Order: sequence, then structure tokens, then C-alpha cells
Amino acid sequence: MKALGAVTVLICILNGAGYAQNGGCGNWSLQGTFVFTVTGQILAPAAAAGPVSGIAITTFDGAGNLSQVDHVVHNGVPPIEDWRPATGTYKVNSDCTGTFSFVPAPTVAADASPALKVYFALSNGGKQINAVVSGSPNTPPFMASILSTGLWIY
Repeated sequence: MKALGAVTVLICILNGAGYAQNGGCGNWSLQGTFVFTVTGQILAPAAAAGPVSGIAITTFDGAGNLSQVDHVVHNGVPPIEDWRPATGTYKVNSDCTGTFSFVPAPTVAADASPALKVYFALSNGGKQINAVVSGSPNTPPFMASILSTGLWIY
């Protein structure tokens, strides 16, 4: 993924509302390792436009820190590096919504992309994450429609 951009956020909370009513959520609510399926497309700028699909494995520590590896195909082109590492932070709100940001740290410079900001909602008692890429906290805006769902594996 090269330049990614701002999107309108619309997240459905499947069982998250019930989870929030039973004491609410916080960073402690998001803990463990999740597998994400990533699908969508970059809409603009034209040089970066095209479909995006991939998978990621993300570990949340329960205290607001995350680590991740991903394999994302952009415009039909697989990454040079099989698994691109990243680190970041997250915040879970009391209503079980939240955001996380991460910075890819590829060992191959050609696989670099900007930091990404993701909006999410927890569901299924914190075992599922429904998410949308909103843009980058430190690069110019872009247009994208990229959704992902993460399921807890351990």
C-alpha cells in the first residue's frame, strides 16, 4: 500500500453494545493476537489507485501497544518482503469503539508505506474487531475504501 487516504467511517458494532453495557471497555478489552482479512481499494491519488487485499496478524498487549506483520497485495503486485513488520499504539473507548495507528517498518525499503490510522469497533466480547482504514496521521490525505475484520486466535 502506497499512499492511503481519508475515508468516511461507518462501523457496525455487532455485539459490542452489550459488551459496553456490562462494565464498558478500555485498552484492557483488546488483548491477544488477531488475524485480519483486508480488502478494498485506494481511490486517489491516481498514482496509488487500485485494489488492495491482504492479511495481517496483529498482537495487542492490553495496555495500548501493538505489533503486526502483514502481507498486502496492491494493484495486483505482491510485496517484495513476504511479511512486513509494523508497530503502533491503540486506544479503546468505553463504548468499545477505538482507533489504532501503526508504522510499517519493512526491511526492504521498496515495501514502505505511510503510517496508517484505523477506526474500529470491538464485538463478540472483544474477540472480533471490525475496522476501516481512515488515512495516515502524518501524510497528505488520500481516498480509500479499505475494510478489515480481525478475529482473535489466542
